[in-house]
Amino acid sequence: MRTIGVVVNPIAGMGGRVGLKGTDGKVDEARARGAEPRAPSRARAALDRIHELAPETEIITYDDPMGAGLAREAGFEPTVVGTAERDETTAADTRAAVADFLDRGVDLILFVGGDGTAVDVAETILECDADVPMLGVPAGVKVYSSVFGVTPRAAGQIAASFEDTERAEVNDIDEDEYREGEVHTELRAVVRVPAAEQRQASKQLGGGTVESLAAGVAREARDGVTYVLGPGSTVGAVKEALGFEGSPLGVDVWRDGEVLVADASECEILDALGEENVIVVSPIGGQGFVFGRGNQQLSPAVIRQCDLEVVASKSKLDEIGTLRVDTGDTDLDEELRGWLQVRVGRYERRLMQVI
Repeated sequence: MRTIGVVVNPIAGMGGRVGLKGTDGKVDEARARGAEPRAPSRARAALDRIHELAPETEIITYDDPMGAGLAREAGFEPTVVGTAERDETTAADTRAAVADFLDRGVDLILFVGGDGTAVDVAETILECDADVPMLGVPAGVKVYSSVFGVTPRAAGQIAASFEDTERAEVNDIDEDEYREGEVHTELRAVVRVPAAEQRQASKQLGGGTVESLAAGVAREARDGVTYVLGPGSTVGAVKEALGFEGSPLGVDVWRDGEVLVADASECEILDALGEENVIVVSPIGGQGFVFGRGNQQLSPAVIRQCDLEVVASKSKLDEIGTLRVDTGDTDLDEELRGWLQVRVGRYERRLMQVI
């Protein structure tokens, strides 16, 4: 019987859909903008999958809101070994929980959050001189490290069934720089993780020449159509081809030569949509995610009202092999799966599978 220590960062990812590009130091602002907790539902999806595959698993966790109630809802009778010191949990609570789990001799640390939470977990493991594997349920805005399952259910499946482990990197970025359009990743730790195909790769920064595909999108832009332009350097080239300097890491809304909203939140995007709308996005290099990593403003409610244009350089597609989606809506994920034409040049497209 496997023993898993489960720690949930309940505020992870709250800044994504409201356009804050992260939650560190921005919880109050996120709530003021109408943000809702994202981590609990994703934690529950992972725990449900563990219970489906290995109901005898012993779950050790902290009291609510850090995991106990969610474990019970999934069908477990968890062992609760502590509680947060205050209603608003902090990194210190995450670190305390991980240290307690290690003292209990768990076989795996399963955490729910983003890269910041991954750093807290990894550094605690190393400070305790432990060699216990860790695995992330993706719930944050920044999910660049290679310690996460590709989806919450994939993380649950890995946690329930992995046999081997390997080393992987934990990376993080400065959120203030990220909000200003600068991405500088920093290697924070190398840790043991379950070896599994359903674990994501580290995000690879950099791209290639995308001017031709950007020119192709701009050439085909139609009057009266609202274009929702995602983050990243590839779509940034499209924004330049349309005649404006966009938000490098934000979502911009453009129609008929005018920027309707710059660095938009989910609500601002929904308000700006017209009768005909197109989302333009590029998959994340090294991972292949089209939705669900760094662009949570493009929520299921937004996606369902738009056509989709995916753009990428040939070299990026060669590297990632397949595309992935993790919108938080399982029905929508299923609708998006299949074969998709990706623009790779002014006229040329390549057929790619969304898995």
